[in-house]
Amino acid sequence: MESGTFFLVVGPSGAGKDALIDGARQRLSGEGRHVFARRTITRPAAAPGEDHESISPAEFDRRESAGDFLVTWRAHGLCYGLPTSLRGALEAGQDVVANGSRSVIAQLSQCLARLVVIEVTAAPEVLAQRIAARGREREDEMQLRLARRGAPLPASVRSLGVDNDAGLPEGIDRFVEALESFRSWATVRCLEMRSGADGVVHLPATGADAPLPAWQGGEQVELSALGGRGITRVRARVHVGGAGAALAAGEVGLSRETFEALGAPPGSQVALRAIPAPRSHALLAKKIRGEELNEAQYRRLLRDFVEGRYADRELTAFLVAATQKLSDAEVLSLARVRASLAHRQTWNERIVVDKHSMGGVPGSRITPIVVSLVAAHGLAMPKTSSRAITSAAGTADVMEAVARVDLTVDEVQRCIAEARACIAWNGRLNHSVLDDVMNALTRPLGLDSARWSVASILSKKKAAGATHVIVDLPYGTYAKLRTEQAALELAALFEATGAGIGLHVRALATDGSRPIGRGIGPALELRDVLRVLDNHPGAPADLRDKALRFASQILAWDPLVGSAEKGRTVAQALLDSGAARRAFARIVQAQGAHEEPARPSALTHAVRAEHGGVVSGIDGWTIAGIARLAGAPVDKGSGIDLLCQVGDAVRAGDPLCRIHAASSDSLAACVALVQSAHPIDIAAERPQAHAGRGAGPAAASMRINERSRT
Repeated sequence: MESGTFFLVVGPSGAGKDALIDGARQRLSGEGRHVFARRTITRPAAAPGEDHESISPAEFDRRESAGDFLVTWRAHGLCYGLPTSLRGALEAGQDVVANGSRSVIAQLSQCLARLVVIEVTAAPEVLAQRIAARGREREDEMQLRLARRGAPLPASVRSLGVDNDAGLPEGIDRFVEALESFRSWATVRCLEMRSGADGVVHLPATGADAPLPAWQGGEQVELSALGGRGITRVRARVHVGGAGAALAAGEVGLSRETFEALGAPPGSQVALRAIPAPRSHALLAKKIRGEELNEAQYRRLLRDFVEGRYADRELTAFLVAATQKLSDAEVLSLARVRASLAHRQTWNERIVVDKHSMGGVPGSRITPIVVSLVAAHGLAMPKTSSRAITSAAGTADVMEAVARVDLTVDEVQRCIAEARACIAWNGRLNHSVLDDVMNALTRPLGLDSARWSVASILSKKKAAGATHVIVDLPYGTYAKLRTEQAALELAALFEATGAGIGLHVRALATDGSRPIGRGIGPALELRDVLRVLDNHPGAPADLRDKALRFASQILAWDPLVGSAEKGRTVAQALLDSGAARRAFARIVQAQGAHEEPARPSALTHAVRAEHGGVVSGIDGWTIAGIARLAGAPVDKGSGIDLLCQVGDAVRAGDPLCRIHAASSDSLAACVALVQSAHPIDIAAERPQAHAGRGAGPAAASMRINERSRT
């Protein structure tokens, strides 16, 4: 069995794989540990490019049949092969470095015990320059190469990324660093020791004959193990000696928490990779000082973030600085860099539509309606949506009340083929660790992350393959954007940034001063969506009108429609005819319909007006909090059903809203919160205007009807 590591180098044309491999060969020529594979290719020996063994197609076929190759593949009209002799080098303990293809990763992972894929990347404009400079392709061939994006690397294979657009010397440094970072492979053992939240790996003190290379205490490493769900990675600090003294040769010990996080059975083999110090530390310090960075600098900085070279406190400092000062040019740079670092989804579609809302308005669940209208018209809309973080329901939570949302990339592709649209959870498709950290900081501290969000949102849409994106920017007292002016300024930034990364973006400022629709909570919001799609007489008119407004803007992108006015006519006809409802049913079936959709909980309390008057304000933020306290979104049937709107005249005893709760205890807690918070205001007279909740001294409270039905 081989004891060396096989490094398969992949990346798009123009990424500079050959140059990095040649540089590493020269850098490591004297140490004898690495073997650099020479490929066999059916390309003339005199052709420009790498040093290779040139043979005829007939000879290649003969040798392939004879088993002379470890692996072969076809690309660009040529045949490529790696010789079986490389296995002997692995068995001798040497590491092999080979320029290869994504198409053989799965095959190599089945026959090699220690496989690491190194993906070389570069910015799109750099790729174009390099391909043009080598002069091997015509213009049309070059464009095809640039458009071609490889599939994501399999989850079952260890991999590293190397950014190669900051100059060849730095690229070679990063490439050699990646090769040398995989210092050892070892058998894992759980030590009955606790380390809390900090990952810890214990190693024996290393001597001259030790099976593991020398490590310094305190080094940060990444342990990776292959399990049933693919490769699991855990970061830990190295402790040398002490508890490690009892370990056998070739063994590493993990604290109980680290062992459980890794999820590998005792005795499993794991890889230990040193996490190098970041090269972009000066750029991090520059941004923390409030200075502006350009696109190339952000690329270097974010690449180090993605590779895990920074401690959490350093990442936190950067993100706080990014909320305080981020120019328009920086937003565009971040969007471009983030889009280039993500895997790009491709579609054989002229128009691919997506939508995003900045949120903050309870019940504004227009997405399922808009998606259904767009799909019924025939445009492709692979919509990815979030689950609730601070609200009572996210779009994914609502859709999950009726169908699966944890779709894979392949399942999304199938849904588009079958139903022209989907509504999938984005956590499985375009999850971002950077955004997780940003959200954890900005929400509790009340930091404004809107400008950062523009880059984050649009880069994800670009990576998802969208060509046209519509953005909903609600503003109001309890929305994320407080004023119309703030919403309009952000809309302009969305549209300019979108144009800068090749997207058609339309951003609309919308009234977010009050809830939209009636239901707040997954099952209740789904009920409202279905009532609109079914043309039910009780369908919320505000939800219907807002959905039609956004659908009309999207349909205007179709050249056959051409304007929002005509788009409104088309959308209205699709809704009235039932075509949108049928489209929604196809989407649900394609994603995987549940046997029974979630229904509103039957454990309820009605909230009734204590005095007559006019509803002058509804505090959507508090209403959403009550819905969460009731059990939403975890319990799909919990939430709040609004039975009144701002401007409605009510009499004493009229129902204002109904609480649907998951349990008697949560229902009691909701009742207590309503009594103290008074989220619905009743004014004695019809107010001239309102701005959120409250109408001065004329405002009256409401009372709770103590009767409940179960």
